[in-house]
Amino acid sequence: MRDVPLADWVATVSRLREEGFAYFDWCTAVDQTDAADGAGFDLVCHLLAVGTPRQLRSALLRTRLPEGAAAPSLTGLFPGAAWHERETHEMFGIDFAGFDDGTGLGLRPLLLPDGFEGTPLRKSFVLAARAAKTWPGGKEPGEGHAESRRAGASRRRVQAPGVPGPEWGPR
Repeated sequence: MRDVPLADWVATVSRLREEGFAYFDWCTAVDQTDAADGAGFDLVCHLLAVGTPRQLRSALLRTRLPEGAAAPSLTGLFPGAAWHERETHEMFGIDFAGFDDGTGLGLRPLLLPDGFEGTPLRKSFVLAARAAKTWPGGKEPGEGHAESRRAGASRRRVQAPGVPGPEWGPR
């Protein structure tokens, strides 16, 4: 992973594209707002250089984006980055300066239902399901195995929807 200063983000991606990393794989963010060293978001981008089938090189880039700052858009270099930037905007609330997907509609919802409020991949986002009902498992998340054994808790088996139970079928 290469750490890139935010001011050099687009220039670094552009230089790598010229060096043969012409396949934009994905881009996302990681919430580091609770980090002691310069809290914010890590913007992460993965590029590939495709030669022969046995010559696949990759570049993983990361830059720290202060909370509330806009990230420079990569849509001018890779039009396919638009989907990833829209998703990152929707899930983390990160704006992308210079975003252009060719529609003129700007950053807009991509995956979440109409009327959804919040940024669900931020650490500060409270999961509604956890607030509305208790955890269905035998132990709370983060609880070790020793604590659950002492309490005599066990997890119930949950059958996936549409999958028949073990009693179904020929005998």
